[in-house]
Amino acid sequence: MSLAAPLSSVHDLELRSLVKRFGAHTAVNQLSVAVSRGQFFSILGPSGCGKTTLLRMIAGFIAADSGDIEIGGLNMRDVAPNRRPVNMVFQQLALFPMMSVADNVAFGLARRGMARAERQHRAEAMLERVGLGGSGQKRVDEMSGGQRQRVAIARSLVLEPTLLLLDEPLGALDLKLREHMKVELKQLQAAFGTTFVYITHDQSEALVLSDQVAVMNQGRFEQVGTPQELYYSPKTPFVAGFVGNNNAVHGQVVAVDAHIVTVKSAFGWTVRGKSNAPVTVGREATVFIRPEAVVLARHAADLPTAWPAHQAVVESLLFDGANSAVLVKESSGQSLRLALPQTGAFADLRPGEALFFAFDPTQAVCFTTAHE
Repeated sequence: MSLAAPLSSVHDLELRSLVKRFGAHTAVNQLSVAVSRGQFFSILGPSGCGKTTLLRMIAGFIAADSGDIEIGGLNMRDVAPNRRPVNMVFQQLALFPMMSVADNVAFGLARRGMARAERQHRAEAMLERVGLGGSGQKRVDEMSGGQRQRVAIARSLVLEPTLLLLDEPLGALDLKLREHMKVELKQLQAAFGTTFVYITHDQSEALVLSDQVAVMNQGRFEQVGTPQELYYSPKTPFVAGFVGNNNAVHGQVVAVDAHIVTVKSAFGWTVRGKSNAPVTVGREATVFIRPEAVVLARHAADLPTAWPAHQAVVESLLFDGANSAVLVKESSGQSLRLALPQTGAFADLRPGEALFFAFDPTQAVCFTTAHE
């Protein structure tokens, strides 16, 4: 069987109605998606949602109960893992400490029977491309965490796979290195043009790195789209609550004006948001409000007049530089997290201080509790 990809294929990965069960538990439930050639595609979801099971199915380590996996236009049914045009980078990297960096990178080429001189040449050339030129003779334990990460990626890319599968590869790194490696991964993928399929539970990784993101929950894709679409136009309450920070205000619909829904919370607070589906008065609903969509003021008169003004009391400050926020309690008793402007204008806020805020209702998203 030849695994040469058809020249007409525009998708490097297609999943069609994929299902995997473990006893009574359905880990992957009727998943379908197409990933275009050269994309950075992330699968984002909480622990236990089925994303690693899905990745291992693509790699061939787990057989699907039903459905199809196509890689490069070829059906992978009954194709063994070592014959699939994929490589995988694990969180623990699985580098060989007894080998040099170059021998680690060349390991797969050696397994293919390539002559030593040629595979060493290719390994050194690949190390140069990932910014590790001249490091080939070093030991793996002489490399930093970020360098080892690049060695693992180089070892996979030197085999020229159609897909590079990455299973939470940054999870073991410290925060500063993880932030640095996010930028490096994005640059490497753009430079090589290889299709990356990336598994993570970290929304920041998915949003920063990806061309497309699939948000996974209980074995299903809740939404597939660009990071911007997921963030600004969530299609389900789960996506609205999982992607980015959000204030969720639960209550009952008391009025509907076109696409703007007014919800009265259990605390008695009336809040407005946009709904993209028909909503009727009396339904239970949740309005999601982004912390950064809110305008703050010390006086109600300083707020935009077109938006409803709300009063609150500062409970505590969460200083984190440009990501600083304030926890407030709205006058009815509803607690909220609101982003502080990066100008430092509210850096002197203190607990107990009165604060006013407002937001554009079209920037808040409303879903009925029983999703319609």
